[in-house]
Amino acid sequence: MLENLYPDEYLDSAYEIEFDRLYGEGYRGIIFDVDNTLVPHGAPADERAIRLFAHLKELGYQCCLLSNNKEPRVKMFNDVVQVKYIFKAGKPKVSGYRQAMELMGTDADNTLFVGDQIFTDVYGANRAGIRTILTKPIHPKEEIQIVLKRYLERIVLFFYRHHLKNLK
Repeated sequence: MLENLYPDEYLDSAYEIEFDRLYGEGYRGIIFDVDNTLVPHGAPADERAIRLFAHLKELGYQCCLLSNNKEPRVKMFNDVVQVKYIFKAGKPKVSGYRQAMELMGTDADNTLFVGDQIFTDVYGANRAGIRTILTKPIHPKEEIQIVLKRYLERIVLFFYRHHLKNLK
């Protein structure tokens, strides 16, 4: 039952993902959450994010930001990194993920999703059939509704880790 909430990978940061290797495996599109995945909540794109997107473009990736935030927030970040974006995406609805793949010209087989929340990011991407990479949140300061979800996420992560041990 919880498997729909499990990521394919769980890493400390989006900045430690081996994007070069994944490109070699055939992935061509990456959908990113923004807040607490790439930068702290509400922050503009920083040097690390700028370097990441420049490298991804050099490799040949198509990228799309998928956020439940309003357009001014997403546009502020995107004005610097210059990729496709979708605001007010309604995650975990599958439609936003499908729209992102359509914008990038990719499909579920060659697209990755990177985000920091299980109940929106991972759950939606899993339902869309996309490989998911869950990252730890960049910064502990979050809106109250997210703080409350983090308690439930700990339970899911406990079972996820147990699930991984059973696979070995």
